[in-house]
Amino acid sequence: MIKIGLIREGKVPPDSRVALIPEQVKAIEKEGNFKFLIQPSPNRCYKDSEYLAAGLSLSEDMESCDYLLGIKEVPKSQLIANKKYFFFSHTYKKQAYNQALLQKIINDDISLMDYELLTDDKGKRVIAFGFFAGMVGAHNALYTYAQRTQAFSLKRLKDCFDYAEAVELYENTEFPPIKIVLTGTGRVGSGAAKVLTDMGIKKVDKEAFLQRDFNEAVFTQLSPRDYAAHPERDEFVNQHFYDHPKEYHSSFAEYTKVADIMINGIYWDNDAPAFFTVEEMNSPDWNIRVIADVTCDIAPVSSIPSTLFASTIADPIFGFDPQTGQKAAPHQKGIIDMMTIDNLPNELPRDASKAFGEMFTEHVLPELMKPESKLIERAMMTQNGKLGPHYKYLAEDYVVEKTV
Repeated sequence: MIKIGLIREGKVPPDSRVALIPEQVKAIEKEGNFKFLIQPSPNRCYKDSEYLAAGLSLSEDMESCDYLLGIKEVPKSQLIANKKYFFFSHTYKKQAYNQALLQKIINDDISLMDYELLTDDKGKRVIAFGFFAGMVGAHNALYTYAQRTQAFSLKRLKDCFDYAEAVELYENTEFPPIKIVLTGTGRVGSGAAKVLTDMGIKKVDKEAFLQRDFNEAVFTQLSPRDYAAHPERDEFVNQHFYDHPKEYHSSFAEYTKVADIMINGIYWDNDAPAFFTVEEMNSPDWNIRVIADVTCDIAPVSSIPSTLFASTIADPIFGFDPQTGQKAAPHQKGIIDMMTIDNLPNELPRDASKAFGEMFTEHVLPELMKPESKLIERAMMTQNGKLGPHYKYLAEDYVVEKTV
């Protein structure tokens, strides 16, 4: 029998999501192949009492587990050597802020499977919080605009019991005639589009968005062909863009002149062009006043140069001064308001955890019972003091593998 530990979140500020909710753990244990230990947590959205009520075991003993499941990065001081972990590490793109974490993982002979890298044979992710990140990102974009303009009021999603309560709020909120540009058509973009639609905001095509004025709130949703261009290729082919992002330049400028709000929900490759520069943000015809960057890659290696850092659920908004390129107080004239929370699904933790657990149960648990799994191998960033077979490139200038 395989023993799995659900660890409490140690990153500060704490995340309240969990990989598997009580009902899911109970159902899995009933099948007889897995045993779970739940590490007590005061912050988890599903309380210890709910796991106990489901007949599950609380324990501080994570040492005896074969796999440990978390959500956010595990602090270096809380890592258990020689263990197998699942969590979002935010390291495979050589993120500087987690470089020391990955080095510690290697030094401690930890095997790390990153949720973000769990993909099927076609390269499609099988597990993600992206849809919920998009939902909360869109809501927070409108919340930020409301705070800036005082044109309407909107309660935070974190203060709603669930999304059903938020929908009731939308039905009783009159949004002003604003233009919203949404980038991305994947999970994040789909989640954001759902919320905008539930708000009663009309979706329009890009031509109408660019050329017309509206007496109601509208949004348009862009795919790569709408914001990137190749200097020598007339026909845009998505796969060519994904394979050769360095060859492309941004064609997003026309949207910056007419949109009031930007919601960024793309997957961004480090070699892809940024949407715009700080200099362009400082031009007289720049119109965007609020940017909700759900993608949240941190500048200078980012699709949004004003994403200086990740904001928090407790303090979600900061201002960006395009004249200085620095942080400023938000809601001022000439200042662009930024919403860059990097754990957005934590504002809908119960909804998000349930959906995440369903995906983990369907796609990942069966793989743990196999002697060999390609899905697990593709996600294995480290193993026995070495980088996984698909992540050797990280040894170039990011981390050092053990030599013995």
